[in-house]
Amino acid sequence: MSILIKNGHIVTASADYIANIFVEGETISAIGKDLPMSADKTIDASGKLVFPGGVDAHVHLDLPVMGTFSSDNFETGTRAALFGGTTTIIDFANQTRGETLHAAVDEWHKKAAGNALCDYGFHVSVTDFNPTTKAEIKQLIDDGITSFKTFMAYKGTLMIDDGQMMGIMDEVKKHGGIVTVHATNGDMIEALVKKHQAEGKLTPLYHYRSQPEITEIEACGRFIDMANYTGVTCLIVHMTSAGALNKVREASKRNQRVFVETCPQYLLLDASVYEKENFEGAKWVMSPPIREQKDREALWAGLNQGMIQTVGTDHCPFFMEQKRKGEDDFTKIPNGAPGIEHRIELLYSEGVRKGRISLNKFVEVISTNPAKIFGMYPRKGTLAIGADADIVIFDPEEQHTISAKTHHHNCDYSAYEGREVTGKCKTVLMRGKVAVENDEMKIEKGYGQFLKRGISSLVI
Repeated sequence: MSILIKNGHIVTASADYIANIFVEGETISAIGKDLPMSADKTIDASGKLVFPGGVDAHVHLDLPVMGTFSSDNFETGTRAALFGGTTTIIDFANQTRGETLHAAVDEWHKKAAGNALCDYGFHVSVTDFNPTTKAEIKQLIDDGITSFKTFMAYKGTLMIDDGQMMGIMDEVKKHGGIVTVHATNGDMIEALVKKHQAEGKLTPLYHYRSQPEITEIEACGRFIDMANYTGVTCLIVHMTSAGALNKVREASKRNQRVFVETCPQYLLLDASVYEKENFEGAKWVMSPPIREQKDREALWAGLNQGMIQTVGTDHCPFFMEQKRKGEDDFTKIPNGAPGIEHRIELLYSEGVRKGRISLNKFVEVISTNPAKIFGMYPRKGTLAIGADADIVIFDPEEQHTISAKTHHHNCDYSAYEGREVTGKCKTVLMRGKVAVENDEMKIEKGYGQFLKRGISSLVI
C-alpha cells in the first residue's frame, strides 16, 4: 500500500515547510515538493499541518488500583490515543512486591498483545529492589525495556527507600538505561493525611492539601542529588510546581542533565477544582495534585526554555462510580483522570495558538523528545525517510468543544469538560495505514506492536 500526502505544511522539531510525503508500506520513502510518484491513495493536506505521530510516554491502561482497574484497557485506551493523534504509548509494568520484574512485564504483555491499536512499549516500575531484581535489569534492557520507574511516595505499597533508589540507579547506569521517578515525599504526605483524617477533613480538597508543593520540592531535590552522585540518566515525571522546577535549574547550573515531563492538567487547570461541591473535585484527584496559577506559568516557561522536555498525560481514568469509593474518605478515591485523547489538541490550542510555545517546540515536546529520551528515535518522533509512517494531518483552524459526550475514553467524565479548543486531528496514519479518517477508526485492535526500545539518544 502506498500513500501520497500532498501540499501539507510539514512540521518537525527543527523545521517547517510545504512539501509532499510518499509512504510505501510501513515507512516514509520520500519527502519533497515535486514527487513524481503515483500512489494507491492520495491525501490532499492543503491548509493542514502535517507532523509526526504523538508519543505519550506516560499512560496507565488496565492498571490495578485500590481493588479496581483503570477504566481504559489497551483496546479502548489506544483507540482514544489514535483519535487524538498519539501513535505510540509507553505504559508501566508495575512490579508486585515479592514478584520479579519479568513477571510484571509478562503480565503487561498479556494485557496489550492482540488488543492495542497503536504501538506501545513498557517502563518497569521497581517496587522491590533485591538481588534477584538487580540481576534482571540488564536482561530487560537487552530486551528493549530500557526505562525504570521509581516511587518516593505511596508509602507501604510502591515507595522505595533511598538505599534502594541508589542501588537501582547504580545498576541501571551500568547498562545504559534511564531511571524515572514519581518525586513526592511519602513520609510527609503520610503525616499530613493522618492529620487531616484525625480532624475529620475527608473531602477531595484534603487530597490536595495533603500534598503541598514542599513534598515535591524536597523529593525532587533529593532524587536529583542521588542521580548526580550515581551519574544515571534520569527523568522526573509529571512535574507540577515552580519550586520543583527550580531544583532542576539548580542542577543545570552544575551541568547536570535532568529530563522533566509535565502534563496538560498541570499546565491548564488549578487547585480550585478541588473546591467543587457534591464530590465533583474527585474527578481531579490525582498524584501529584493540580496546583496554582504561579505553577502553571512556571511550567509553560519551563517548556519554552527547554527545562521541561516532554508532555505526557498520566492517563489513568476511572468512572465516577469507582471514584465514589472515597466519598467518605479522600484516601480511598482511585487516583487518576482521563486525557490521552486531548493532549495534542490542548498543547496546540493553548500553547501554539496563544503564543506560549512555537510550532517546532510543540512537535518537540509531544513527539520528538519522548522518542529520543526513551530510545525510539528516529523510527518514531520525526518525519524522515526510513521513519515509521506515523503521521498526523491536523486542521489548525477547526474549533470544537471537549466533552465526555464525544470523547473516546472509556470514562463518563472529562477533565476538560466544556473547554473550547482550536485545532483537530483529521487523519492519522499508523505505520503506513490510515488509522483515523473522518472521525472513524479504520484499523482493528491488534495492529499495535510492542516496541523494543534502545538506549536514549539524548544520554550524555
